[in-house]
Amino acid sequence: MSRQTTSVGSSCLDLWREKNDRLVRQAKVAQNSGLTLRRQQLAQDALEGLRGLLHSLQGLPAAVPVLPLELTVTCNFIILRASLAQGFTEDQAQDIQRSLERVLETQEQRGPRLEQGLRELWDSVLRASCLLPELLSALHRLVGLQAALWLSADRLGDLALLLETLNGSQSGASKDLLLLLKTWSPPAEELDAPLTLQDAQGLKDVLLTAFAYRQGLQELITGNPDKALSSLHEVASGLCPRPVLVQVYTALGSCHRKMGNPQRALLYLVAALKEGSAWGPPLLEASRLYQQLGDTTAELESLELLVEALNVPCSSKAPQFLIEVELLLPPPDLASPLHCGTQSQTKHILASRCSPCSPELLFPLLMPPLGCDSAFVLFSPPPSPPGPCMPEVFLEAAVALIQAGRAQDALTLCEELLSRTSSLLPKMSRLWEDARKGTKELPYCPLWVSATHLLQGQAWVQLGAQKVAISEFSRCLELLFQATPEEKEQGAAFNCEQGCKSDAALQQLRAAALISRGLEWVASGQDTKALQDFLLGVQMCPGNRDTYFHLLQTLKRLDRRDEATALWWRLEAQTKGSHEDALWSLPLYLESYLSWIRPSDRDAFLEEFRTSLPKSCDL
Repeated sequence: MSRQTTSVGSSCLDLWREKNDRLVRQAKVAQNSGLTLRRQQLAQDALEGLRGLLHSLQGLPAAVPVLPLELTVTCNFIILRASLAQGFTEDQAQDIQRSLERVLETQEQRGPRLEQGLRELWDSVLRASCLLPELLSALHRLVGLQAALWLSADRLGDLALLLETLNGSQSGASKDLLLLLKTWSPPAEELDAPLTLQDAQGLKDVLLTAFAYRQGLQELITGNPDKALSSLHEVASGLCPRPVLVQVYTALGSCHRKMGNPQRALLYLVAALKEGSAWGPPLLEASRLYQQLGDTTAELESLELLVEALNVPCSSKAPQFLIEVELLLPPPDLASPLHCGTQSQTKHILASRCSPCSPELLFPLLMPPLGCDSAFVLFSPPPSPPGPCMPEVFLEAAVALIQAGRAQDALTLCEELLSRTSSLLPKMSRLWEDARKGTKELPYCPLWVSATHLLQGQAWVQLGAQKVAISEFSRCLELLFQATPEEKEQGAAFNCEQGCKSDAALQQLRAAALISRGLEWVASGQDTKALQDFLLGVQMCPGNRDTYFHLLQTLKRLDRRDEATALWWRLEAQTKGSHEDALWSLPLYLESYLSWIRPSDRDAFLEEFRTSLPKSCDL
């Protein structure tokens, strides 16, 4: 009877193994299929087959003769599921935990293990593994999957402890995870073992490459390019897929640029461009290198190529049904040299670099894509992640031209921008009405158009056309006073942070226009009109100290001593930098403009005014 039972058990085991091998072959056939739908269907069928097989195996009491196959099926199921989902989930952690509990059941260590986490379970299993040599290969594969899961979740401490236990180091002396991964020596797979999608050695190679890459990139981001070189060279010399190799060569180029080795940096960037079609990061890094070398022409060429590259859809290869290096890498953060941003952000960099020397290069950047309405493109909301939108790019360019003494070029740029917004001007009141009702986002259009007139006014000031300048400042104010975001709280869908930033920009724009027009009245000897503008500026933007200063100067010039003294006390009572607007960042073009109209002699004048006060009034 016993021999018959053994025969039946052996027969079932053979059937289960045959089914595992067939499903693994099916997954590999799917991998090589050129038809996307067929590939996906075959892989999904194989996954469901493995799920059913695992359910059958785990429905029986745990037994040592069956466990090697059961653990192999578990590993194949986790690998295929993670590769199809392109990531790990909590389900995979539960699959690993269930497998560890099954191993312990064979050692009569049954019962609930709710108090034990995965780390404790692994300690127990690895201690028991010396009694179960037939499970060694399967357990090493499971270790590889656990390591991949913990690496992707940044649980590096748990991973290091697991590898120390696996390598037989109980002292805890080695905390070098890269060294622990290198020391790990998975056993060779037996020729008659059940088929696997990925063996332990393959998982180790992937883990080594992924961790070395992550470590090198982190060192580079934190400002240690010399330490980053060692890890990145480790990646480049290993089994590194081409898309990752492009990033590694780019990071190596960044290291050498920061270490003052421009020629070696350039060699790595050229190698990155030759390796694949992901040209964005190496082109951006090349522009940084040429900027550092002072080669403006090459820098602008790199940025122009980057704009084109970001417009080309990425052609990514179909992922393998394996745990791949890319699966274990985090997306580039904003501080990474591999983060090249959006096309709009790149255009902003290009505009800011080329505007002082070649404004005609900016006009092609302003053109919308073929078939798009230009007004729609220009006035779409600011991009996400945060970055300047196209109108702000050109406002910043106009500021750069004015600073470079090229007022006429700035006017040309502003006129081009206004020509594309003229059709929206009659719609502004409706745009604000939609914002107040909460049916649309707060429109930025009035702020951009108003700012364009403000910069035109400043350009005319530079050209000595005082009357035209005053006219532009007045047009700016006319548009700004039509914008009434104070009523926005009626809109349920209004975004608070966006609104506060817009409010701050609106107030500061009004203050800038009133100060600018007031200064022109002062220059033409019309102090009474200047007084009206400065007084209105104090009322409209009480947090702007420059308006107080210009009002104080004008009151003193008009010999209105009592009002000037009262204003001086009010100005003294303000805490510098404490006004609410300072909490919200302003657009770069507006910050630059406000710096122009900030009087350089303000502190000296205020001190002189203080000393001129009667002794009884002095502090």
